[in-house]
Amino acid sequence: MGQTINQSHLQLEGAPRKDTSIKRILMSGASGPIGAALVPSLKQTGAEVVRLVRNPAAEVGQISWDPARELAPAAVSGFGAVLHLAGEGVVARWTDAKKKAIRESRVRGTQSVATALARTESKPGVFVCASAVGFYGDRDDEVLTEESASGSGFLPEVCREWEEASRICAAAGIRTVNVRIGLVLSAQGGALARMLPIFKLGLGGRFGSGKQWWSWIHVDDIVGAIHHVLRTGDIAGAVNLVAPNPLRNEEFTKVLASAVRRPALFPVPEFALGAAFGRTAAKELFLSSQRVQPAKLMATQYAFRFADLRQALNDLLRD
Repeated sequence: MGQTINQSHLQLEGAPRKDTSIKRILMSGASGPIGAALVPSLKQTGAEVVRLVRNPAAEVGQISWDPARELAPAAVSGFGAVLHLAGEGVVARWTDAKKKAIRESRVRGTQSVATALARTESKPGVFVCASAVGFYGDRDDEVLTEESASGSGFLPEVCREWEEASRICAAAGIRTVNVRIGLVLSAQGGALARMLPIFKLGLGGRFGSGKQWWSWIHVDDIVGAIHHVLRTGDIAGAVNLVAPNPLRNEEFTKVLASAVRRPALFPVPEFALGAAFGRTAAKELFLSSQRVQPAKLMATQYAFRFADLRQALNDLLRD
């Protein structure tokens, strides 16, 4: 299983290109699967990447930050772009404490960063804030674009508040982009890494009925799409970061099983997911249907590296 981003991808259309206009970039969440792929690609453009970290003893190239507290405007002054990707992991049992951590890490963390940026003397040209396709909630077969309304449930509510917090930057005249990220396919972690051991043992199968739509994206395309957003000055507001070909869960799991040369014979019933994660988390994380289209990316001619799931998995699973 590949452990690094194929650097040759970065030279293709739709992937990172030289962008001399952004000299310094501030990033939170740099240690996650997306950040780990994004940082080296940003450095390839010649940009200096400074990390917002929660470690009080910040090292060179880092700024110490507590998401629950105010961030000094002077600390975030002078960056060409700010990428805010930090947030508590959601794939877990949602106890009251966990739900509070999920909400506060996103909402209060974004308020902290956005308020500091809005008050700084040297504002960035663009603020890219993570969000998620969980914004849309459970929508059956409805085709969802950035213009679609939000749904109901815990994750849609968190996403709405998360995006609302970022508008502090928009109100201050900073171009603000909310990237609604789908199911991330990465060799470094995330949902794929959690599913692979089960499927490699031949124990995988559909989740629940399998009829729910899963909107996915290869991590290379997240990298490419964020570069595309940075260099396309008329992109603002919500942007769906998903491949253009979502699949029903039953088909997704069949393709995954085939990619690891195993059958998909063991469905995961809804009650088992509920037992593992709790009923609400199981429904919103695994059983909700979101048939999302990347309308803004396609309208601005972003060229996907991986529009086909089998192609994406073959790339990530190659030895």
